[in-house]
Amino acid sequence: MDGHEHSAHPAHLAHHFSEPAQQAESAKMGMWLFLLTEVLLFGGLFVAYTVFPAWNPDMFFNAHKHLNVYLGTLNTFVLISSSVTMALAIRSIQLDRRDVSIRYLVVTLLLAAAFLVVKYFEYSHKIHLGQLPGKFYTFTGIEGTNPHVFFSVYFAMTGLHGVHVLAGMSVIGWVLMRTRRGELSSEYYTPMEMTGLYWHLVDMIWIFLFPLLYLIG
Repeated sequence: MDGHEHSAHPAHLAHHFSEPAQQAESAKMGMWLFLLTEVLLFGGLFVAYTVFPAWNPDMFFNAHKHLNVYLGTLNTFVLISSSVTMALAIRSIQLDRRDVSIRYLVVTLLLAAAFLVVKYFEYSHKIHLGQLPGKFYTFTGIEGTNPHVFFSVYFAMTGLHGVHVLAGMSVIGWVLMRTRRGELSSEYYTPMEMTGLYWHLVDMIWIFLFPLLYLIG
């Protein structure tokens, strides 16, 4: 009897859960709590963004014109597309279409990498011009007081977001390997679903950052 119960126990079910549904719901609750802490983390930067433009509205408006809105728009399209492919990967594994899910995960990783490549060119251009935070700011072509404040906010917000993109790519890569090994299926796809929730948050944060930084006024 004990052997029968052991064999009926799903391999992916942790010993402290009574059934897969309970484990999945617990994972979702834990992920939503984690995402809440992420919102709080970025919330501090959004507060800073609210305060500094109120003190220097003209300077912020003049400084934002030195951002490349075309590259920002491209990155917005890239990240939204990656959210779509992530969702399709989850849907495919739910339908036991493992090979299709793997392809969507690979495309998601490529889109995330494309986002970082675009950001690299943006950063490189600003470093070349001297549009840097704080005491490293040397650019002289922006009217207004302390334009380095704008670029301090810009690099802090986009830099932190970039770190989250890298973290998301790492987790997506981990899920991709598990999927290729056959560890995820319609019976158990919680790791991919939780990764999708995180990646959608990364996308959503950028959707807020883009208009705040690139489309002022």
